[in-house]
Amino acid sequence: MVKKNSSLRNASNTKENEFYTQLTDIEKELKYYRQHFKGKTILCNCDDPFESNFVKFFAMQFNFLGIKKLIATSYATSPVMYTQLSFFGDDVETVKHSKKPYVIEITEITDENNDGAVDLQDFELILKKNPPRTLQGDGDFRSAECIEFLKEADIVVTNPPFSLFREYVAQLMEYNKKFIIIGNQNAITYKEIFPLLKDNKMWLGYKVGDMAFKVPESYEEKATRFWIDEDGQKWRSLGNICWFTNLDIQKRHEDIILFRNYTPEDYPKYDNYNAINVNKVADIPSDYDGIMGVPITFFDKYNPEQFEIIDALNRYALLDSQNTNAIVKEKHSHMCNINGKPTYFRILIKKR
Repeated sequence: MVKKNSSLRNASNTKENEFYTQLTDIEKELKYYRQHFKGKTILCNCDDPFESNFVKFFAMQFNFLGIKKLIATSYATSPVMYTQLSFFGDDVETVKHSKKPYVIEITEITDENNDGAVDLQDFELILKKNPPRTLQGDGDFRSAECIEFLKEADIVVTNPPFSLFREYVAQLMEYNKKFIIIGNQNAITYKEIFPLLKDNKMWLGYKVGDMAFKVPESYEEKATRFWIDEDGQKWRSLGNICWFTNLDIQKRHEDIILFRNYTPEDYPKYDNYNAINVNKVADIPSDYDGIMGVPITFFDKYNPEQFEIIDALNRYALLDSQNTNAIVKEKHSHMCNINGKPTYFRILIKKR
């Protein structure tokens, strides 16, 4: 595990892994999955128990959702540990563990302060009375002890490190876990992720688009999509964030309303592939039964009962854009142009 842990330490220092999800964004998404949580063990394995809004959400909703157990593990070098979202304010020193990673395992939340309600304050008191257990390693989600928590979990819910998204999803698939996680929409084009979407092993959740995240004090200021609020907290927003899941939701059973008609002029074919090009999901023709190439935004509206995903075009060039020295050595039959001009990544679909 030395190599893996080292890579996570290096990744934790990069800007793409220092985004902390707002509670309101978690609430807006997870309200659509309530029926899935009853009687289940929930794991948040990229979440400091004292800082994470995912942990806060499940603590507040523990009894309402009928959760069986909540597990949360932290990573040792989290840049916001004890600084951003602490429950304890001036008492934070009483729960510090010298930046060591730890785990909480909660099986019930009761009315600790006897105020007649069970809420986040009761969870805080539970954590004060029963401090989290320190992990032996550094909390890497790939470590042997963290994998044991993964095996126990029914559903994993978190915002994993963006730079390790491929590896994180691969682990979820290896252990056949249900999940609701945040990622970059461009992950759709990854050679490790697209086949899972194509084969309906995962799909997009409800929220797709702009999302704002808290970032640590050390985060470098940006010219756009960056601001500091009146409390001095740094923020960064991204316009291509989405939720990925493999839990069934109503959204993926809703048909796209088609109202365009096909004409050869409006829908040219690719030079070396027998499919028409569709630039916008809203422009998918209602009267064309052949193969169509659509943008990645199609996955936000995808209903597997309405469309079949055949393949993707121009995927090889895009999939390796992060590593120009690792060109895919495969046939480039899917590198398609229109009248000699290259197209963007296209998903090949056909009506059922």
